[in-house]
Formats: sequence, C-alpha cells, structure tokens
Amino acid sequence: MVAPVFDRIWFTGGVASRHLTRAGVALAVLGGVAGGTAYGARELLQRQAAQARRAIGKPLGEQAPDADRHYKRKYGEPVDLLLLGDSIAAGLGAEKAKHTLGGRLARGIASRAGRSVRLRTAAVVGSESSMLAAQLALLPAGYRPDVAVIVVGGNDVTHRVPVASSVRHLAEAVDDLRARGTEVVVGTCPDLGALRPVPQPLRALGSRASRQLADAQRAAALDRGARVVSLAHVVGPFFITNPEEMFSLDRFHPSAHGYKRTAKAMLPSVLAALGVVADVPFGHHAPEVDGSG
Repeated sequence: MVAPVFDRIWFTGGVASRHLTRAGVALAVLGGVAGGTAYGARELLQRQAAQARRAIGKPLGEQAPDADRHYKRKYGEPVDLLLLGDSIAAGLGAEKAKHTLGGRLARGIASRAGRSVRLRTAAVVGSESSMLAAQLALLPAGYRPDVAVIVVGGNDVTHRVPVASSVRHLAEAVDDLRARGTEVVVGTCPDLGALRPVPQPLRALGSRASRQLADAQRAAALDRGARVVSLAHVVGPFFITNPEEMFSLDRFHPSAHGYKRTAKAMLPSVLAALGVVADVPFGHHAPEVDGSG
C-alpha cells in the first residue's frame, strides 16, 4: 500500500537474508536445478523486483490531494487532528480531498464527537520513519494537536531500514507528540503481502518483514502511551480479498474505497484517544500505563 522502491533489493539484507539460503535451495529443487544457492535466489528476486517496477510505474504521480481544512465548522469547538507519516497518511491514491485518510477521519470524528475538526497533514509521500522528525519540525511553533495519527513503515521495509532504527524514530516522534500533550494513534506497517503486482517469493518475504516491523512498532508505541491499530489485522484482509476495489490505479495505494475502509478501521482508536468512546474492537491496542511521564 506504499510505493516500494525496488531499485535496491532489500530482501538481500536484514531480516529476510536469513531465509535466502533456504529459499535458494527450494527454488533450485522446484526448478530441477541441482546445487541451488542463495545467489540464485537473489537473482530471482532481482528479476522479480524489475518485473514489479514495470508493472507498477507511477500513474498517480507524487502528490496527494490537499485535504487540510476546517471540517464541519458549524459544530463549534474544534478538534485539532494531525496526520504524520508516508503516502497512506498523506492520502496518495485518493482522487478527492474528502476521500483521503485525513479527510475521512476528520468527517468521522465530527460525526461521532459532534465537534468541528481542523485537519493538518504533515505526512509526505515516500517518507520513512526517519523523516517523522522533519515533519514535526515544520509544524508551527506552539502547535499542539488534540490527536495525531501516524502511519509509516512500508518504505522502511522496502529500503531495508533495520527494524531497530525504524522503531527508534517512531518512538521519538511519539515522545515529541506526547510531550506536547497530544494523544497519539499509530497505524502499524501494512502487510506488503497484499501487493499482487509483486510476484512470489518476493511478496512472501515482504509480508514477513512488514509484519515483523508492525509487531515492533506496536510494542514501542504502547510503551510510550500511544494507542495502536494493527492495520494488517483490521483492514489487511479487505485488501487481500478485494484488491480491485481496495487499491487505486497503481495497485499499491488505497483507492477511495480503500481509504474509507482504513479510516473506518482506525476511527475507534482515534475516538477513544479523544475520550468519545471507551471500548475498541479487535486489532486495537491501548497502553496499560500512561506513557507521558
């Protein structure tokens, strides 16, 4: 659901590298070639990455619709909502501002909380977790949103960023926001196994790596007092079973319907962070202790 950069095959390093020898042997056996090696597996993955690049292209460009505005102004006392992270948080793939993740969440909050919502989107297409600090640094001095939603991680996986480094940057962003008095909701890394244009075994390795990052993100965010939504659990199955409906033209980013599902899936934790609801469904996680101290 994020645009992976396949020019560098991240599967030859990090978590997935431990599985390459086994993959190379399996592929050699299946192909009837004696003496399969990890080198053969890497060659296959490189070919598959090139194939994925050709299939995907960049039909959406690099700019998401600008959804920042004051929603339902007539409802009075506003909620300040901040979106941080990558192309999903920015809304790439939506054709209209109201169909982006931020636009959907803003209208959902207004409807359920009975308050107007001022949306600010600091998320940038293509961002890794290391870029969260820069997004925060560009916010106006003294800006203290009521709730911030962070969705990031897919580009960390495709760029071979070590999990520990990725999670450290996320943790620092959560700490920054919590110090401002902001409630934080983290949507963990989506399951890259849902990306049909990526062939196997490349897709399976991407799925494994993205799920491992998501697990680490969940633990770190909860430790720091953030709420967490496991996107692979609450919305991932829809992208796997209904790809034509859920994905946009590039088959990587959500469509308008995909963002509708994603926003609906995340909304309970956002409302809980605002004190509007108390209970959240499966796939939503609340910190056991206050992580703001």
